[in-house]
Amino acid sequence: MSFYVVVGAGPVGRETARLLGEEGHDVVLTSRSVGSNALRNVRPMQADATDASELARVCQGADAIFMCAMATYHRWPTDFFPIIDGTVRAAEAVGAKLIVLGNLYGYGENADSPLRSDLSLDPTSKKGTARTIMWQRAARADVPAIEVRSSDYLGHSAISYFSLVALPSIIEGKPTAFIGNLDATHAWAFTKDVAKTLVAASRFTGEWGRAFHVPSQYASPRELIQKTAAMLRQEVSEIRSYSIAEMEALGMHELIEMSYLFENPLLVDSSDAEVLLGIKASSLEVMIADTLRDHLRA
Repeated sequence: MSFYVVVGAGPVGRETARLLGEEGHDVVLTSRSVGSNALRNVRPMQADATDASELARVCQGADAIFMCAMATYHRWPTDFFPIIDGTVRAAEAVGAKLIVLGNLYGYGENADSPLRSDLSLDPTSKKGTARTIMWQRAARADVPAIEVRSSDYLGHSAISYFSLVALPSIIEGKPTAFIGNLDATHAWAFTKDVAKTLVAASRFTGEWGRAFHVPSQYASPRELIQKTAAMLRQEVSEIRSYSIAEMEALGMHELIEMSYLFENPLLVDSSDAEVLLGIKASSLEVMIADTLRDHLRA
């Protein structure tokens, strides 16, 4: 049995802790505010990842630390750096391996498609720059580090552009608007597959200091909206794309700089995770059903 610490109690962090606990490991799930917990072998513990000394006390004896914490979206360029720095310093203090949950923003708008995990990071946005700096900090650590990069989430309680912008209208059967090119193929990652990839990456026996991509499924935003509505037995009378002017008027400023992700096909090469880690993407139907878990009719 090993001891693991999962930093961040969002949907991916909780699922990562659950998987490790179900395997019989001793797991601590930390967050600034940890609520009730019914996960086997998982102990919730309040801790601030920006306080390296505090986090190191929690992590004493840990084999690996999973950095799944999230900063408030519009505050990534300021709030994320103390989180990753505190987590790296804690990992170094206790000699634990470090597995960082990341995303695709660091590749930037001009990256070749499909995105490969060995591509150089070349961010073209503030958020992509923040993610790049975070990984660079982890990669410089005195302990082995791996980053698991995911595309946009689907899954229960997942916070993503789809869940925030489109899903409420779909659930209510209203005309639905989204961002970008509605017919551009897009990669969608299941939160449970993200957690599986994190756990598998922690056991990687090859050279660390690298990234893995979470295996994904593909659908254009229009296809995803239609499939989601069909699963809810809803009719969507209209599907359209927000203009930049509308996004600005609605206060969707944080989405504007990342809208390039939805203008062209977003394809992700995850063959390394499939071959080296043994991870396969769940079906799109499973992803949608889990996203809608609280809304599906009996």
